Amino acid sequence: MPGDWKKLGAETVGNFKIFELQRERYLSPRTGEEVNATIVAAPDWVNIVPLTRAGECVMIRQFRFGTERMTLEIPGGMIDPGESPLVAAQRELREETGYVAERWTAIGRFAPNPAFQRNYLHTFLAQGCELGGGLALDPGEDIEVLQLTEAAIAAAIADGSIDHALVVIAFHALEVHRRTHAR
Repeated sequence: MPGDWKKLGAETVGNFKIFELQRERYLSPRTGEEVNATIVAAPDWVNIVPLTRAGECVMIRQFRFGTERMTLEIPGGMIDPGESPLVAAQRELREETGYVAERWTAIGRFAPNPAFQRNYLHTFLAQGCELGGGLALDPGEDIEVLQLTEAAIAAAIADGSIDHALVVIAFHALEVHRRTHAR
């Protein structure tokens, strides 16, 4: 069984708008040797599975710089300093879609990539969604809002039209939530 790794030191090597890049040194419990690690320290994130009263999911289509293409996603974003995950989820839903929800349920907390990231993704189910205002987009956002049935979402995941891992895990969390809370 792997032992505990002792942290020997850390330094920030880059501070960017949405994350810090850190170099850390650890002592391997197996070999006793020093091991270097590169860590991305970012704020926690939220994403939201927003369902209308008719049962359709409010989705967004937007350009993503990392893949240099349009993606089909659910709303989400970073949690601001001092903000709770729920408040961040409510804000992101309103800003990115103009929708508000009647009921909110936390359905998961996930480590996006524990190999080199230190943050978590908090996933929420927002039910009874309806338009409550206009969009309030960041300068780097240009979003199309649409509604899809759950069957269309399943087909889009199956054919690769939805390939954002954090979006796919949100729909999986929704399924797990439904199975464990079925009455």
